[in-house]
Amino acid sequence: MINHKLVLPGHLNQYGYLFGGNLLKWVDEYAWIAATLEYPGANFVTIAMDRVEFKKSIQEGSVLRFEINRSHEGRTSVQYGVTVFANHLQTGSEELVFSTTVTFVRIDQAGQKTPLR
Repeated sequence: MINHKLVLPGHLNQYGYLFGGNLLKWVDEYAWIAATLEYPGANFVTIAMDRVEFKKSIQEGSVLRFEINRSHEGRTSVQYGVTVFANHLQTGSEELVFSTTVTFVRIDQAGQKTPLR
């Protein structure tokens, strides 16, 4: 699954670069959407994000491309690899800025783990 996001002034920190918390929110949200589309009717909660390392600063006006791919399926959980690239509109170049694996667990109405299938 691929998603895009435009970095706007409200997304920036006090130094004029993308606030890391916004990127983490989008990573979690887009991975959750992928899981929800692949497992219709399932309720998922995030239980882990394996590594948080920002590889490059991201400036206002960058268009981010999020690539989300299922990497593992367990009995009650599923993992998605998320890779984020920044496209700099002035130059047309694209570079890797972030990657991680997000783990979701399926829960029932009582908030207990339940099998995926």
